[in-house]
Amino acid sequence: MEITWFGHANFRIKAADATLFIDPFFVGNPSAPASYKDVDECNLILVTHDHHDHIGQTLEMAVKHDAEVVAMFDVIQALIKQGLPERLGVGMNIGGTVSRLGLDIQMVQAMHSSAHGMPAGFIITQPGGLCVYDSGDTGLFGDMELIGELHDIDVAILPIGGRFTMDARQAAYACKLLKCRKLIPQHWGTWPILAQNTRDMAEQLALVAPDTDMLELAVGEPVTL
Repeated sequence: MEITWFGHANFRIKAADATLFIDPFFVGNPSAPASYKDVDECNLILVTHDHHDHIGQTLEMAVKHDAEVVAMFDVIQALIKQGLPERLGVGMNIGGTVSRLGLDIQMVQAMHSSAHGMPAGFIITQPGGLCVYDSGDTGLFGDMELIGELHDIDVAILPIGGRFTMDARQAAYACKLLKCRKLIPQHWGTWPILAQNTRDMAEQLALVAPDTDMLELAVGEPVTL
């Protein structure tokens, strides 16, 4: 599995037959190293919620690449009204699982807000391979422990920026609840209102969840797990 961070909460994952993007926010993202127009491959898009800095260029990329979009049912309906072909919309809800391109994708709850429907996170599992949990924007919540019990999480992608999501201390406690092996921080450094580095995250992780290793990805540089 290869993971690339394009700043903020924008990730590309290559695994099985999928080249998927999560929350492909390019336009207006000061951390993004390239335009969405430069993306040469994309066959699946996951959207955690429809705030502008997460839904981003989902519609444009889905149409250009003929890529299916997996999101909350209400978000899919809104995208269809904006021009997404119905055949590309994969609507679902909390607790549901869909299988696409060799990956099992389960939608789990998140504590946040959304213009349509509810915010969500995703458990992405490659059968016989890695399990990745992208929480989307969320605060800390106790049922993360249940998520950790139900899934053997190799990598958790969690926000650490504060103000609109968990901060470093809460994210470290989330790692403890999830029992994840590795943490990839997201939703930081994009704007001055968010945490500007991962130093606090490293310190809190060492105190609260020392069995979890932190992977700080460099923007635009793929990491193979």
